Amino acid sequence: MTTDPQSLAEAVGRGMYERDHCAQAHGIELLEIAPGYARMAMTVRKDMVNGHDIGHGGMTFTLADTAFAYACNAANEVTVAAGCSIAFPAPAKLGDLLTAECREVHKRGRSGVYDVTVTNQDGTVVGLFRGQSARLQGTVIPVPGASHA
Repeated sequence: MTTDPQSLAEAVGRGMYERDHCAQAHGIELLEIAPGYARMAMTVRKDMVNGHDIGHGGMTFTLADTAFAYACNAANEVTVAAGCSIAFPAPAKLGDLLTAECREVHKRGRSGVYDVTVTNQDGTVVGLFRGQSARLQGTVIPVPGASHA
């Protein structure tokens, strides 16, 4: 039985989210997933604001990194971050609804490059993230029809 890439991505997203205690603890929601793509959202809470009364950059990074993880695992191949960087063009603020949209830019062999744009509810860009991925062995969720000896 073959699963189409979109259905597989959706199944991977559900399977990952069930085990993703970090995303759940931070209120990160999976809004959309497709092959090489993920869109996730998080509201900036009081415990996510730093001493300058703005959103902690680490929280914006966490949201972007989470979208990156879902996008690069959507093909059901275990994939991890090999490196990443982020820029903060504008600050996030308490109560902001942040949305991270990740797109696959390049994939070859076991490596990939992904860009994530994090915006607030007004469309202001608060994070620009680039991640490099490395595929490992195995699948994220069981492959339909595969035997498990």
